[in-house]
Amino acid sequence: MAKKKQNIPSYGTVEISGVTYFRTRVTDADGKRVPLYASTCEELYKKEQDARQQVQDILFRRQNPTVEDYCERWLLMRSATVTQDTLRNYRREMYKYIVGPLGNLYLSDVTSDDIKLALVPVSKRAKHTFDTVNMLIKSIFYSAERSEVIDYNPAAKISAKGGVPGKPMDALTDEQVKTLVDTVKKPLPPYVFVMLGLYAGLRREESLALQWDCVFLDVPTPYISVRRAWRGSHRKEPEISTVLKTPASRRDIPIPKCLVECLREAKRSSKSAFVISNRKGDPLSEGEFVGVWYHVKSRTAGEKISYKYVNGEHIRYTTYSIPGSHRKDFPNHVYSLDFHVTPHQLRHTYITNLLYMGVDPKTVQYLAGHKSSKTTMDIYAKIKYNKPQELLPVVNAALRPVAMS
Repeated sequence: MAKKKQNIPSYGTVEISGVTYFRTRVTDADGKRVPLYASTCEELYKKEQDARQQVQDILFRRQNPTVEDYCERWLLMRSATVTQDTLRNYRREMYKYIVGPLGNLYLSDVTSDDIKLALVPVSKRAKHTFDTVNMLIKSIFYSAERSEVIDYNPAAKISAKGGVPGKPMDALTDEQVKTLVDTVKKPLPPYVFVMLGLYAGLRREESLALQWDCVFLDVPTPYISVRRAWRGSHRKEPEISTVLKTPASRRDIPIPKCLVECLREAKRSSKSAFVISNRKGDPLSEGEFVGVWYHVKSRTAGEKISYKYVNGEHIRYTTYSIPGSHRKDFPNHVYSLDFHVTPHQLRHTYITNLLYMGVDPKTVQYLAGHKSSKTTMDIYAKIKYNKPQELLPVVNAALRPVAMS
């Protein structure tokens, strides 16, 4: 069958650097007139048709975005109100659990069943992961509904329950605190970081951003002012921001004598504006902080998973260390900790100890920089209601039988 002959329109010409080209203009998806050039009318006609098709595709996708398209739009809108770390975490979870199974579907075609099926593998992950993904799905579809991109929100009635509950975090005991502090007294950066967590309740980003202009040691009531936050990345230099996690994070924290002495010692030897710094006096990078915390982690006894190359192969092996034993390649390195500890556990211990000693929850909420009182009260409830021997007299008094007349 003979190919249908195309009606090639006539185009104007323009001379560029002594060469004559055919020229036309098309309107792009943003309404701007864009010039196109070609050596022949046939070539220019094809360019014009391709450009018009691209514009139609873009306009269609704007009006009928796929899940992936709208996820990117949502992330861009959220970038104005959340930190880069938070945005990076959102993107990772979004592409793994939302864009992966749903990304190619048009947003308007997604059903509640599609979302439920996408959440099945997430429900087998940690509860924190499930809660994050569930929040992202609900936020994305709610935003699309508010923007009238979709008429019906399929995520509106999706259950918020799912995920595997994690092991509750326990505060360190007094004996564990003493062992930990004795272990990290040398060198100074790990010691200062641990003390700021245990005795001021600072978050990691608050400790690493702390500068000496916010440490007041020579006043009747020594205290620390939280005014800055550290934003770390493995690929970029750390950023010190005055934008804190929440408005409640901005606070003044009175500090005990042991932390005052620790900070005095650190200040005497410091040549930096930062309380915790690298050798150049700059704030720690993400990698440098890993090295600081390794001073604690590497002194924890027990099972460790390691890797090494043997004949070009990556071999996984397990090692065991006994509390009090010495590392073979570093005789001065003692496995002095018979318990595991995380940076956040230091802050959790601080909050728990305040509540345990009877400080009222509202004051603890302020000192901890909690935005919501629920976070503080959850810890308070665990402490208060985990002592049946103390609750027994209260219960007996409240539920005593009424005397029969």
